[in-house]
Amino acid sequence: MNLLDKAISVVSPERALKRNYARRKLELLNSGYSNGGASKRKKSMLGWIFKGGSTKEDIDDNLDTLRQRSRDLYMNTPLATGSLKTIRTNVVGAGLRLNAQIDYEFLGLTEEEADEWEAAAEREFELWSESLMCDAMQMHDFYELQQLAFLSFLMSGEVFALLPYRDNPQNPYSLRVQLIEADRVCAPPGNNPNIINGVELGKFGEVVAYHISKQHPLALSSSRNEWIRIEKFGKKTGRQNVLHLMESERPEQRRGVPILAPVIESLKQLDRYTEAELMAALVSSLFTVFIEMEDSGYDGPPLDDAIPEQEQVDHDDETSYELGPGAIVALGEGEKATTANPARNNASFDPFVVSICRQIGSALELPYELLLKHFTSSYSASRGALLEAWKMFKMRREWIAKRFCQPIYEEFLTEAVLLGRIQAPGFFNDPMIRKAYCKAEWNGPSQGQLDPLKEVNAAIKRVENGFSTRTKETVELTGGDFWRNHLLRIREEKARRESGLDAKYEELQKEVREGDED
Repeated sequence: MNLLDKAISVVSPERALKRNYARRKLELLNSGYSNGGASKRKKSMLGWIFKGGSTKEDIDDNLDTLRQRSRDLYMNTPLATGSLKTIRTNVVGAGLRLNAQIDYEFLGLTEEEADEWEAAAEREFELWSESLMCDAMQMHDFYELQQLAFLSFLMSGEVFALLPYRDNPQNPYSLRVQLIEADRVCAPPGNNPNIINGVELGKFGEVVAYHISKQHPLALSSSRNEWIRIEKFGKKTGRQNVLHLMESERPEQRRGVPILAPVIESLKQLDRYTEAELMAALVSSLFTVFIEMEDSGYDGPPLDDAIPEQEQVDHDDETSYELGPGAIVALGEGEKATTANPARNNASFDPFVVSICRQIGSALELPYELLLKHFTSSYSASRGALLEAWKMFKMRREWIAKRFCQPIYEEFLTEAVLLGRIQAPGFFNDPMIRKAYCKAEWNGPSQGQLDPLKEVNAAIKRVENGFSTRTKETVELTGGDFWRNHLLRIREEKARRESGLDAKYEELQKEVREGDED
């Protein structure tokens, strides 16, 4: 207590008590987050309207609007379309390819036996995956299904895949992949508290089933809609009937959010801005002459046909005057044309758009150089942007391989073993043996190089110093398979030696060296 407070306490104890109480209250208000982001006194925070809620209030109740706006942006906004396709192309590309990698040591196999088994499994998988019969709709092969599923996940925030069995005489395998758009998984009529937005929960909050409408909820149809209930895991077999591809943001979240959700407003406003600038530039490029008439006695040729009828926007509206390149428009009696000339060279347009694109790219984990396909910086800056984007691409690639490709491969392998087309002793007896047989890698498009020579030299150094392997570097540089390349190179070199090409090349090199010495 300072001297002033002591003096006041002697003269007026009640007033001193109020001062001390106010001081304590002020200390509490100015402590921790109450003096920062949680402040309710600062003017900068008074206009912040916020309201928290559970995942149902914050996410589930807004999903319908978010999905439709996200799809509208994809269909009508170039920047949104480009961002989603860029992510799709770099993550999945032409499709992730199977590279079987069984745990041969645990299975008691030699390396040669493991190589033979893996080659046989990959050959059988190609028979199924490269056929349209793997698709329940018989429209896509497995690699195209990957592209479609991932793009739908980006656009809608989630996508579902059913794994039914349907016989077909053209293919020995009955496994099919049926993609379901997110909207079709919705709650049927009724007030079942265990069904949240089409996802049925069990006693402990686990997902037990999905409710799928037979018709798309947004489809224009007069027929009565019906729902089917599909359990996530089969009761007898335990197999996964439904694959749910979504990215969770919060615990207890049951449905996915479109990746464009945080930038929907920015993308829409930027689209409106660019459209306005485009229209302003178009109007500025049109030179139109207006003829003012004091009376209606003009009997010359019509002056409003400078714009051909088929090119006029609103020919039937007589009160509409249209601008056109070199157009001459006659005004009515007493009318006068006043132009609002938007002619300007908006020098701030490009910097402003780039600034907004940086923010959008940050939210999407996509550097603006890649977002706009605009590489004008230095080699180091461009490479840094690509490396930063590649972190996101690799993460999403591993995610879709784990959530989509691997479960489907395991279902395929199960059917192949049941049919006797692949031999896997103990596959159904021990889950560890089953896991050892199902191990695999999924390889996609390589990162690409800005300077191939530097990238190759760096890869050579990593291999020579034991920091990496030829197999890994081959995948990262070209997306290829080192062992297949190795066997093919053996055949190529053998053919060159038998043709005498290597000898001729060595002789030519020797002549060049001798010429340099002279």
